[in-house]
Amino acid sequence: MTLPFFVYGTLRPGEPNYDLFLRGHTLREEPARLPRALLYDGPGYPYLVEEGEQEAAVHGDLVTARPEAYAQLLAVLDRLEEYTPGDPRNLYERVAREVTRGADGTAVRAWVYVAAPPVAARLRVRGRIIRGGDWTARRQESPPPPAAPHTT
Repeated sequence: MTLPFFVYGTLRPGEPNYDLFLRGHTLREEPARLPRALLYDGPGYPYLVEEGEQEAAVHGDLVTARPEAYAQLLAVLDRLEEYTPGDPRNLYERVAREVTRGADGTAVRAWVYVAAPPVAARLRVRGRIIRGGDWTARRQESPPPPAAPHTT
């Protein structure tokens, strides 16, 4: 499946991993949100955890890759997120979800890296929720932690 990517952390435009991995490989980036999800603070990057709460949402960007760069970009992002299909040690899982475009409210199916089930369970018990679901707003309110090698 060739889908755009919903990014919500260090891969967002203006963030360090956007420049390292996405710049020059995309057709466009546009504001979007993923409903029924919470954002948790991680060690220099966030985790997205799917929840059933209607009012919860994570803010990010819908990134459309250049067709000629898509396969390579998908592999690079999977490595960055340390995602291997079926591996129980994954920190993230890559899943297809409906995200909402900020400009017109339309739903778009996109790849999203969500916290793997064991990670999500730990975060629900003792994680720190990023209020408002916006990583960049959180980073503007407090000094950023040291850059981490991976995350969405």
